[in-house]
Amino acid sequence: MEKAAEETVKKTTDVAVKGEAALKPQFLTTKDKFHGFVDSGWQEETKATPVEEPETKKLKLDPEEGNKGGKPDGKRIRGQNKSRPHMKHTAYDEKRLCLSVIQDNRECPFGDKCHFHHSVAEYLATKPADIGESCYLYDTYGKCGYGLCCRFAMAHTTPDFKTMVNAELIKANEGRTAVRNSLDKDLQIRLRKRSVTFDKSAEYLEILSNNKDKKEQQGNGKTLLTHSGDARAAEPPVKTVGPLTDVDVIKLRLCEKKQVDFQDKLYLAPLTTCGNLPFRRVCKRFGADITCGEMAMCTNLLQGQQSEWALLKRHESEDVFGVQVEGCFPDTMTRCAELINSNIDVDFVDINSGCPIDLVYKKGGGCGLMTRTKKFEQIIKGMNYVLDVPLTVKIRTGVQEKCNLAHKLITEMKKWDVSMITLHGRSKEQRYTKLADWDYINTCSKLASPVPLYGNGDILSYEDAMKARETGVSGIMIARGALIKPWIFTEIKEGRHWDISSNERLDVLRDFSNFGLEHWGSDTRGVEKTRTFMLEWLSFMCRYIPVGLLERVPQKINERPPYYLGRNYLESLMASQHVGDWVRISEMLLGPVPKNFIFLPKHKANAYK
Repeated sequence: MEKAAEETVKKTTDVAVKGEAALKPQFLTTKDKFHGFVDSGWQEETKATPVEEPETKKLKLDPEEGNKGGKPDGKRIRGQNKSRPHMKHTAYDEKRLCLSVIQDNRECPFGDKCHFHHSVAEYLATKPADIGESCYLYDTYGKCGYGLCCRFAMAHTTPDFKTMVNAELIKANEGRTAVRNSLDKDLQIRLRKRSVTFDKSAEYLEILSNNKDKKEQQGNGKTLLTHSGDARAAEPPVKTVGPLTDVDVIKLRLCEKKQVDFQDKLYLAPLTTCGNLPFRRVCKRFGADITCGEMAMCTNLLQGQQSEWALLKRHESEDVFGVQVEGCFPDTMTRCAELINSNIDVDFVDINSGCPIDLVYKKGGGCGLMTRTKKFEQIIKGMNYVLDVPLTVKIRTGVQEKCNLAHKLITEMKKWDVSMITLHGRSKEQRYTKLADWDYINTCSKLASPVPLYGNGDILSYEDAMKARETGVSGIMIARGALIKPWIFTEIKEGRHWDISSNERLDVLRDFSNFGLEHWGSDTRGVEKTRTFMLEWLSFMCRYIPVGLLERVPQKINERPPYYLGRNYLESLMASQHVGDWVRISEMLLGPVPKNFIFLPKHKANAYK
């Protein structure tokens, strides 16, 4: 058995396997040896404090191998894990401490009907053990709002269960607003009652309706001309000269809008699920110039959904920040743009007309807008009518693989006053399983001038970025490359390959966990939400191959990593594509997972072809 395994490794080193990254022979291994090494190393570390393994670890769900069982014929289902198990973060805390106890023992408004603990002793008897001895929120801001519920409560709790505060840090942070764009409760109520007025949107939609009526009248007039000889009905509308009306001056001209310099920047793509605020903070530290919130549905925003508005939040470190919205009708998109313009702080608004998800496409949104040019024009003009900030658009090459539409659409969008266009070099049908077409992006960048055009697709190293810049694009957008290695922004700006160590990578994850605890909370609910998003990110990050192990530099995004052993145990553990091993990494930073913990990544992240 061992001899056969050695022959497999030797064969792999002699002949390069198609679609597989080339590694130095001394690091290559077999699947069985790899998992044996990873498992044995973990067992040695946990011998001193044995704990019962959760079911997720025992099952060792493989995101690649697990794809085979979705169809009767055994074919892999690509895309999303639609039937993945999902558990709400509230399920991990069976009975929490009442807010009235946390907030200085004020009287509970629910009285005997309250379902939460009012006895601190009873709560502490059921509360999971603390994760660490220092609380990031207390160390940063001088106070932790989660008090005894915090999973790091020992750092800021007195022996008589009182929450401590650091007066100096509180004073130093006085007046600071780290996160902006939260949904105001009063606005949420008004949105739910549909009592918010959209004056500018109403004006634009009225103009749109009048134009439609005029066209119909003109059509009817031509018919009447034949019968009654009334020539006036067929005459085109005459442009009059005279004083400006309200309609003439309400719309801002393009030169009067807030300007954003889109020239030669590094743009972090608005990544659904993974492009959350803590992840964007990590990328900003590594040198990302432009950041954008995750795709938000315009109808959900108009309904005042808290979860959707959370996607619009902006951290103080995000100096050039935009939000991305998705919709398929001029009325809802225009109202949504006006809502954003009036209530949140952004530098630009982006329309997602490149989303390939069928649920969005079949409704006419995402890539569907590329085939509905009249509606698309009305949406862009309507949003431009109500916005004081630049409007940008993200598109794909087209819908079908060998039928590009972008070049036709770009020439039209220039007339619609779009401030910037981002082109993903693949069609809807291709998703991520083909190489991005940078020759086509180059052609489109020439057609787009003087409107800035950003290219997107397959950038995983500074060399890829240099080649992309040679095509004549105004800048580059990085998506999966940032998920696999967020330090790519540093590599591009410094023009080097960074052979980052496994400990440095763990520090990156530690920063993310701290930012997550600050964003989602340091109680059990917040800890498990942070863990879930970290595991989603690790489903991409495990594809990174350290520079020092590569036979040929740089690593290509479409090449899958073979089984290899790193230069130390942690490097090998981070190379694992098993869910159970990702859970182990999360436990290093966020403590043991709950007994009923289940996780399967949302995205299968196996598009190498």
